[in-house]
Order: sequence, then C-alpha cells, then structure tokens
Amino acid sequence: QIYHPKLKTHPTCCFCANLRGSRLVLAPSGLRGAPPPGRTMFPLPMFTPEQVARVCENLEETGDIERLARFLWSLPAAVPGSAGEALSRHESVVRARALVAFHGGNFEALYRILQTHRFTRQSHARLQALWLDAHYREAERLRGRPLGPVEKYRIRKKFPLPRTIWDGEQKTHCFKERTRSLLREWYLQDPYPNPSRKRHLAQATGLTPTQVGNWFKNRRQRDRAASAKNR
Repeated sequence: QIYHPKLKTHPTCCFCANLRGSRLVLAPSGLRGAPPPGRTMFPLPMFTPEQVARVCENLEETGDIERLARFLWSLPAAVPGSAGEALSRHESVVRARALVAFHGGNFEALYRILQTHRFTRQSHARLQALWLDAHYREAERLRGRPLGPVEKYRIRKKFPLPRTIWDGEQKTHCFKERTRSLLREWYLQDPYPNPSRKRHLAQATGLTPTQVGNWFKNRRQRDRAASAKNR
C-alpha cells in the first residue's frame, strides 16, 4: 500500500514519488477493470475527492500523462452507490480520463467521454482542443499527410463541438472571441510573459500554460513579419 505521513498535505508529490518504477497502465474504460497480466495495482489510502482532483490537475498541468494514467488505475472501481462512482464523476477525473485517452490514441473513448459528461466552462477550451485535434489526427492518418487549413475547416464543420464542451459562443478555431480578446490585452501589456503570468492567464482563460505560451509566440511572429513587410 502506498503511504506517506504527509500525503494529506502534499498528495501529488508523495503519490508520484511512490509510483516511480511501478508498472501501471490505464484501463480502457478509464476507471474500471483489472490491470493486464504482469501489471501491479497499488491500493491507495482514503483520498478525499478534493485531493484526487488536485493530483489529477497537477499531473495534467505538468503533462505527465504516464503517471496520470497510473493514478487513474489506482482509484476505486466505479461501483454504483460507492465512493468510486462519485470520484468517477468528478470533473477533474473525467477530464484526466479524456486526456489519457487522447494521448493513448483511443479517440473513440475520448469522444464518448466528451459527449457524455457536461463540463464547466473552465474546462471547455482545453477539451475543445482535444476534440478537434483528435479529429485532425484521424483524418491525417487516413490521408497519410498533414491537413491544410481548408481541410481542417471542413473537419470542424463535419464534427461540430458537442454542447457538453461548448456554450454556443462563436469561436475562431479553438479559442473563443472573449479568450482572444483577453490574450490580446495581456499581449499589449507584456509580449513576453514569465511562467507565473502564463499560469495566471491560463486560469483566467481556461487554457493550459502551453496553449497560452504558443499563442504569445505565434502573435510575436506575426507582428515581426508585419513589421518587416512594412519597412
């Protein structure tokens, strides 16, 4: 059993430290089923839903998908009426399952998760990006080549965002107009935000720090190109 005296205070750090070297994978259904033969399943001490959410969010934020998958394996089975069922419906856990499904190439599971759980607005942007990117990758796999802008546009029209991850607001590609407006305001103040500012802006927009960083990088490149053209 995984245990650390400070687990309640630092669930993410302690849990991840104890997972090093263990061989765990995510069940196809996300939270159910037994690990494949030869894999080890470690029972966890009782976590509160808030602690489980913090672990999932921390691993999602750091991009450690492998450990995130291991953590999901360790959660109790979603038996009706059990604590495991309540955990399985927690948004941070559901979002983590979607992320692991995406990175594992299990797009059917990803679509099913996104279409059957109504997410809060704070999760919309990152889940919309997963939805679109998964459809792009499937199309690229069929065509055997990268997609162009027109092809991506057609895919967005063919596979509209489910209302579970979209509130109906008009969007430009993956970012809503409100998000783009906020990003532009911050860009005018500081085109080179430090990691702390990126995290703050990510929380304000519902994006990830990586998405925020990429937006600023692309905007700087466009501004440099426009400046060079006008000389």
